[in-house]
Amino acid sequence: MKAAVIQSPKTAQVVETDRPKPGPSEVLIEVAAAGICGTDLHIYHGEYQAVYPITPGHEFSGVVATVGDEVRYFKPGDRVTADPNISCNRCQFCQRNEPNQCENHMAIGVTHPGGFAQYVTVPESNVFAIGELPFDEAAFIEPLACVVWGLKRVQIQPGDSVLVMGTGPMGCLITQAVSRAGATTVVATDILQSRLDLAAQLGATEVVLADGDHGERLKAYAPAGYDVVIDVTGLPSVLEEGFGYVRPRGKIWVFGVCPPQAQACFVPFDVFRKDLSIIGSFAVNRTFPEAIALIQSDAVNVGPLISHRLPLDLFSEALDIAENDPERMKVQFYFV
Repeated sequence: MKAAVIQSPKTAQVVETDRPKPGPSEVLIEVAAAGICGTDLHIYHGEYQAVYPITPGHEFSGVVATVGDEVRYFKPGDRVTADPNISCNRCQFCQRNEPNQCENHMAIGVTHPGGFAQYVTVPESNVFAIGELPFDEAAFIEPLACVVWGLKRVQIQPGDSVLVMGTGPMGCLITQAVSRAGATTVVATDILQSRLDLAAQLGATEVVLADGDHGERLKAYAPAGYDVVIDVTGLPSVLEEGFGYVRPRGKIWVFGVCPPQAQACFVPFDVFRKDLSIIGSFAVNRTFPEAIALIQSDAVNVGPLISHRLPLDLFSEALDIAENDPERMKVQFYFV
């Protein structure tokens, strides 16, 4: 089979390798669609704790090819996706129902071979049926599950005003999700007008181009401040800016992934005096079923977020597009 392999940071190629065999409690999935995530780019650059050589890819869907002897709930031909996070179920965090903080956390596409291959093995407990959902849409279930976990942490309230800072694929998922959660004012800002236009199509009530003179325009839509300000950019400077838009007793949702060593500045007195909440959300936490329901019901529309579909043979070119094309949204691999 074909598989994209990152041998070491900044060294990658598509190779022919043996088709994996599932263990007794594993499912072998024939991949149909797989999306590139920012984490995959970090792995390529050696900025993430992956186990090299590694086949990345943790946003994927496909068809069950075969199953291990102990698999009970899936059979060949089933259309599925998979939660890439593998928890030990024994550490203190797993036993507190916090598997995303597992002390022995492993992940498909990070520590185990991932979905940028024709076949991938997954524990049965991580596999989810997708019904007739198109494979390219089903490959969004994992990123949307990350959004759903954040929503549970932030607790959007009916009538909330929300500022979404960054309208790439994740920002557009969040824009839709907070609207479905009850927010009635959803203002999106970005440096690219094309992304803002898409965010407006997907439910943003207002969009503001971040052109260096946008602060007053953002404040005009929520003069007392926003109930929730969300950084989706992963840029410390943008996160810092967000503190200027949140209302007293409001919430700052840190969703974007800043570099591990980066620091952001804020005024602790303001957090104290204004009763601010700063909330992070990492990965997923048993939120695949909700993400599947949101896409299957068309409550969240993911189709318009796909800007590029490429064969796996163009792996390096796809990584370059995902990292350097300012107009790109989600880049996916398709498998014939």
